[in-house]
Amino acid sequence: MTKRQRLALICAVFVGMASAMLPLHVDAQKTDRAKSLGTKLMCMCGCGQILTQCNHINCPSSGPMLKELDSHVTKGEADDLIVQDFIQEFGEKVLSAPPSTGFNSIAWYIPGAAFVLGLGIVVVLIRMWRQRDIDRLASASSAPASAATASSKVRDTHLDRAREQADRETEE
Repeated sequence: MTKRQRLALICAVFVGMASAMLPLHVDAQKTDRAKSLGTKLMCMCGCGQILTQCNHINCPSSGPMLKELDSHVTKGEADDLIVQDFIQEFGEKVLSAPPSTGFNSIAWYIPGAAFVLGLGIVVVLIRMWRQRDIDRLASASSAPASAATASSKVRDTHLDRAREQADRETEE
């Protein structure tokens, strides 16, 4: 063998070994599409975390689910079809957010309704407290006037009795 043939053989072996070390396909978990699909799904191990963010060591659910997601993404299936496949397999609990249709739409409206109701209660309470303060101030300002009026009525009544008695005594 000549030097040139040996060099070509070494290069061929090197290229063959390097290509054997490279993965045949890119992991779908690293693509943006797989990441966005993974955020729409929940891990089914019971941890309550999003599928791509499950951090349990040797999680029995996330590994197989991610592999299934990878296989769907590498096949080039539509996103809705992939999500529907997971819903058929695990039920609607696999979704990270409830769908905004049907009865589940209530979950989207309850926080806003609760905020409006709470705000209404606060406004009513503030008005009641203000009205109570206004009534207290009005009764406090009118109380001395009514006390003075009551005392003047008592005085007038005493004066009238005294006049009547004086009139009776002078007539006799």
